[in-house]
Amino acid sequence: MNICRSSYLYLCILITLNFIHCDEHDHRYEDGSEVVLWMNTVGPYHNRQETYNYFSLPFCRGKKKEISHYHETLGENILGVELEISGIEINFRIDKPKTDFCEITLTPEFYDTFTYAIKNHYWYQMFIDDLPIWGIVGEMDEAGKSAYIWTHKKFEIGYNVDRIIDVNLTSEAKVRLQPNIQLQFSYEVTWKPTNIPFSKRFDKYLDAGFFQHKIHWFSIFNSFMMVLFLVGLVSMILLRTLRKDYARYGKDDDLDDMERDLGDEYGWKQVHGDVFRPPAHPLLFASLIGSGYQIATVSMLCILITIVFDLYTERGLLFSTAIFLYAATAVVNGYAGGSLYARMKGQLWIKQLLVGAFIVPAIICGVAFLVNFISIYYGSSRSIPFTVMLSVTAICLFIILPLTAIGTVLGRNISGVPNDPCRTNAVPRPIPEKKWFMEPNVIILASGILPFGSIFIEMYFIFTSFWAYKIYYVYGFMLLVFLILAVVTVCVTIVATYFMLNAEDYRWQWTSFLSGASSAFYVYLYAIYYFFFKTKMYGMFQTVFYFGYMAVFCLGLGIMCGTFGYIGTQAFVRKIYSIKID
Repeated sequence: MNICRSSYLYLCILITLNFIHCDEHDHRYEDGSEVVLWMNTVGPYHNRQETYNYFSLPFCRGKKKEISHYHETLGENILGVELEISGIEINFRIDKPKTDFCEITLTPEFYDTFTYAIKNHYWYQMFIDDLPIWGIVGEMDEAGKSAYIWTHKKFEIGYNVDRIIDVNLTSEAKVRLQPNIQLQFSYEVTWKPTNIPFSKRFDKYLDAGFFQHKIHWFSIFNSFMMVLFLVGLVSMILLRTLRKDYARYGKDDDLDDMERDLGDEYGWKQVHGDVFRPPAHPLLFASLIGSGYQIATVSMLCILITIVFDLYTERGLLFSTAIFLYAATAVVNGYAGGSLYARMKGQLWIKQLLVGAFIVPAIICGVAFLVNFISIYYGSSRSIPFTVMLSVTAICLFIILPLTAIGTVLGRNISGVPNDPCRTNAVPRPIPEKKWFMEPNVIILASGILPFGSIFIEMYFIFTSFWAYKIYYVYGFMLLVFLILAVVTVCVTIVATYFMLNAEDYRWQWTSFLSGASSAFYVYLYAIYYFFFKTKMYGMFQTVFYFGYMAVFCLGLGIMCGTFGYIGTQAFVRKIYSIKID
């Protein structure tokens, strides 16, 4: 009872932390009330993740400085958000004519800094009432020799009664950069009424023409047809084959021992005494399966919550939600991994608990520390503050670890008793030689092709959303693709396992897991192709960031798909060996 209460308390705390997020206001204004313009980051256009503090360029601030620094959420900190007050005075529904707000002397150092930024197509991001605004620092002339900087910001803000609905920025008054000149920066604000409701104000940022293109719909249809084909194929092959096997093995009572032995010279029944033998490295295997359950649960919950609550409209909210959901679902990891390890008769359950709890966070943190080291070297806003590192460590030690322990204890006691339909022989059966295409490595690589094909098009949309300048919002599509991926992976691994068992190779556990996980290998190959042929990224920082976090993404995808494959294959194996075999 105390364990259940503790688990419930943890969950309540996590839900509270997740859904209570502080805004600078409640999105309602009175006439003349202050509207804050926050400056976020600046960086090269082709390297979206290579961002720096806006004032790392020698921009000047306005005179208004009464507001304290914005305090970012956990998700915003990790994503590199650095909001700072602009000092520009904006008041609700009060037009502002062209007004100078600051000036700088363009020293040779400032000249070089701005010129470098303009040559590399630096863009910047601002926020008004949580609405993002993008602008370009400047542009080169046609000959590419002289740099020009935009010195005037013209804001057009749409409002509906007491709410801000729309913000547009127009950059004007470009000035040629020359050393030791004075640069005067100015702005103006125009307010315009609109009938667009507050609930629809984010729609302008969603590229419906891109995400709901007929190619997207066609890819979903093709993937769905692939599911029908695979399910039909698996059903036809297995039912026709197994019906004969069931009929033959059901006649055992009418056969003497010699006839039974002659009838069982080959096939999957020959390995019934070894098929439920624990796999090699059972502790690692159980930990990966538990992590796969957790990743799948978090993925499904994030998709469903985003469909209902549109988390993508709030800065960093989806990422924060994923972090806290991962912590809250650690009990799922512990239960699945702990119970499986117990059924494998593993004795090092505390070690398995620790490996299961920290294997995925440790890999993510390892990549994050590498990227963070480079971020600090570059002075990027992507560098993670030490306080955030402490927060993540606290989440791992005081939430993930205890919940994993609770799940492990529950799993070992509730479903940790082996209940295999076959007895396992004391001496392992030798594995006969087989053709090259029946080798586990070949089967593993071949098994990932169809699952990758079912998500190939969706990967393009997801990559473009994260690595380019689109906001992914079609989570209904993502839900369909998620389910299609699960079904295709299960079907493919079942067929692969059946062929292996017919070849009298009983090492199906790792093969089923790796067969499902191999689709992530093809996703990473596609990520390499995408980097070189679909983007214009450059530089060490962006390259390490891209390939490091794509490796983390593919690792998580592989663990999840491997778990799908194992779950489906385990059910299949238990089913076919439930007939009378002794």
